[in-house]
Amino acid sequence: MSFVPKTAAYSGKINAVTLGTGDKAIVIGGQNVLPFYTFDAPIENAPKIGVEISDAADSWTAPGLVDFYAGCTTMAERAKKAETMEGADFIALNFESADPNGANRSVADCVADAKAVADAISMPIVIMGCKNMEKDGELFAKISEALQGKNILVMSAKNEDYKTVGASVALAYGQKVGAETADDINLAKQLNIMLKGLSIKPENIIMNIGTAAVGYGYEYVASTLDRVRLAALAQSDADLQMPIIAPVSIDTWGVKESSASEEDEPAWGNQEERAISMEVSTAAANLTGGADAVIMRHPAAIATIKKFINELI
Repeated sequence: MSFVPKTAAYSGKINAVTLGTGDKAIVIGGQNVLPFYTFDAPIENAPKIGVEISDAADSWTAPGLVDFYAGCTTMAERAKKAETMEGADFIALNFESADPNGANRSVADCVADAKAVADAISMPIVIMGCKNMEKDGELFAKISEALQGKNILVMSAKNEDYKTVGASVALAYGQKVGAETADDINLAKQLNIMLKGLSIKPENIIMNIGTAAVGYGYEYVASTLDRVRLAALAQSDADLQMPIIAPVSIDTWGVKESSASEEDEPAWGNQEERAISMEVSTAAANLTGGADAVIMRHPAAIATIKKFINELI
């Protein structure tokens, strides 16, 4: 008697969310099986990888990053170069320099950069703010207006400002909105409900439920990913069926294992290799836990994760 594997069928399905336009548009989500469980059912849309482009990229000193972006002086030039990166599916613009407690770049300058990038590339665009809620509110609205018709994702609407961000990003300008919470299934569900209460369609929402570098409380991320994905698939919870994006690079390049110099930690080995390993490990953990997209930075890490995805799909 031949072996017939038993498959697990789920009644729920993750929403399919389209980003971008034209030939380079991508679909995030859409599956009705657990991550990479291709033995249960085909994965409709493979997980996607975004390349982080920062307006503070001059501070990136890793040799691999310096070499890859050699000659690039603007966000648009870096984004155009990032489009050629092996494994890239979309471009994530990080406007960290807009922070009033930092460089305090003007909203007008950030909008100009976003427009220049949109004119230079054909890949979908994700917008990341400076983590200052007041500044981000203005920044998100202005960029959403300037890039109307580009079908971008703007991160992130939070519990404190979801009305402002949701209204200006999704309702006024038809962009996709990111719902950001911190490793708590109940908070994630509540925020999705509130965004839908503004008449934002579920297929216009992508969740950022929180992430962390592996070894830095990642067990909370893992348990939240598991609970969210099982609720969406096994319990058909429509308030948790939005796809998940994980901004991996922000966490992984800031931890000591990535930032400590070889002079300070000679026993740890090459600094760049450590950072790449941290980024790869964290991205892989997020994807196997349930993330439908990750945002990364280093070309070597991105190529590795793309191979990881292709071999599991």
